[in-house]
Amino acid sequence: MDTTNSTAVKPLYRGTQIVWYIFSVVEALLIFRFLLKLIGANPDAGFSQVIYTLSYPLAGPFLYVVRSTQVSGSVFEWTTLLAMLVYWVLAWGIVRLFVMGKPVSRGEAEVKLSRQDVA
Repeated sequence: MDTTNSTAVKPLYRGTQIVWYIFSVVEALLIFRFLLKLIGANPDAGFSQVIYTLSYPLAGPFLYVVRSTQVSGSVFEWTTLLAMLVYWVLAWGIVRLFVMGKPVSRGEAEVKLSRQDVA
């Protein structure tokens, strides 16, 4: 076993774990926000206030992209779903960049390059 490769891969693995952990926390906050708005939760309740305060900076950039749908106190916040999708794509892209930094052997690189349609 090549110890050079294994020591180089460990930080990359740790980095991907950190990205997915942060993404999971962001998604959890946004899911709670979406559900609380959907069920028409009291915005003055302590739990609702905490979720709305923590999730606002995450959802804020998307809040006026699409209109929310309101029915009898319930709000279907399309923008929160858009934010969740954007953050997923962002996390996926960062993890892909980390994986691209993984050291590969010459043989492995040749095999992977031969599978690609390189013009």
